[in-house]
Amino acid sequence: MNAHVQLSLGEVLLVLSAVGLVSARWLAPRPRRPVTIAAAAAAVLSGAVLGVIGLRWQMVPVLLGAALALPFAVGPLLRRRGRRAPWWLALPGTAVCLALIAAGPVASWALPTPVFPEPTGRFAVGTGVLELTDPDRPETATPAPEDRRTVVAQFWYPARKPPAGTGRAPYLGRTEPEARAVSDALADYAGLPRFLLDGLPGARTHASYGLPVADGGDRFPVVLFSPGLGGVRTQNTFWAEELASHGYVVVGLDHPYDSAAVVLGDGRTIRTEVSATGDDAEDERRAVGWTAVRAADLSFVRAQLGRIDSGGIAGPLTGRLDTARVAAAGHSLGGGAALQAAHQDTGFAAVIDLDGFPHDPSPQPFRQPALALTQAIGPDTDPDYLPRLTHVLGLSGATAYRLTVPGTAHLTFTDAPLYLPPLPSLVGSLDRTAGPRITAAASLAFLDATLRDGGGDPAAALSAYGTLSVLRPGDS
Repeated sequence: MNAHVQLSLGEVLLVLSAVGLVSARWLAPRPRRPVTIAAAAAAVLSGAVLGVIGLRWQMVPVLLGAALALPFAVGPLLRRRGRRAPWWLALPGTAVCLALIAAGPVASWALPTPVFPEPTGRFAVGTGVLELTDPDRPETATPAPEDRRTVVAQFWYPARKPPAGTGRAPYLGRTEPEARAVSDALADYAGLPRFLLDGLPGARTHASYGLPVADGGDRFPVVLFSPGLGGVRTQNTFWAEELASHGYVVVGLDHPYDSAAVVLGDGRTIRTEVSATGDDAEDERRAVGWTAVRAADLSFVRAQLGRIDSGGIAGPLTGRLDTARVAAAGHSLGGGAALQAAHQDTGFAAVIDLDGFPHDPSPQPFRQPALALTQAIGPDTDPDYLPRLTHVLGLSGATAYRLTVPGTAHLTFTDAPLYLPPLPSLVGSLDRTAGPRITAAASLAFLDATLRDGGGDPAAALSAYGTLSVLRPGDS
């Protein structure tokens, strides 16, 4: 069965038994009785089991279709003469029941629990979460003067192969309750009913908590990641795991009062306070402020890497971070923040912008090489996007690359294609896994060239994924 239709054995049994109940009326007399009895028993059993272990909303129409068909299938068997309704009366009911039953697998396909592709690198992936507070920076989103800016950082790192039976980390949070709180917040932020995303808390990634770092004395380059507006630190989990499996440490940030929900170590959940007004000028003014805060968050976490590497902050990565080779990266608003952080903080060695509009009102030259991935440009694309992005990339003192990937939309560069409906306007027209894979592959080609010795020019590798523009220092 297609991995993205993800039906459990009990759900498959419920669907098949429901179809059997609906179809029994149209069978010849000899097989009708055994098929009806078997289908009815299977429907009741599977429905009861799913009711105990948890009935997904996608199966509700299947259960309803089976319930509607059950009395009409079993009733004639219980009556002495076994009379059935005329075919012209049964046909509309059959069509309605089959439509309800089909809605279950279709909904499971459109809104599946995400299945993350296996990372392709040679390392297993470990993960862990740190809460970092900047004592020198007030929290501007609250009125209390004593509040200090706090970010939650999740690390994905090259690890030793875990023992058999090691649990895999939940998606969206350290625990399933945390993941559910974040999932509900993402649905609220997007204006969706919460049940539409209720498969996310049950998803499992390929990383495991608490794994020892990979053997050897290698120091790993680091990539800091800022999510999109209202996004969360785990929104690019496949990308992070793929990079980690190839020898990078990836650090995804939650930005409190901006990310949809941030669950702190003391149990508090901070919901987003960002919102659009509909007024373009006011929204841009707000975006400028949010971007500046995120850029400062990126620089703060980069500065903390030294404490983590030295053991000042305890953890498995002591002595294993290459703090001289750190890239700033981000998606959407986070991509703009990464570009801004690059020119404000020379401690960054490279920058990746995943379809992010630069909001810095006065962009300045920066020394780092840059990669910008952009969605396919169409008539609905902001006409200022490419000119603005190209201008900022042209300020790099190193080579900058702008890669436009065909068949993509804004969310293609996140995990969203793995669990949202495959609508071109929403997640692009590529296969569910193609967008995340291209995002990771292009990022790896760029990072290998810029953060590793002898990496060479990534232009040839990048051009395989779309239309590439190379902006070299001194180009007009």
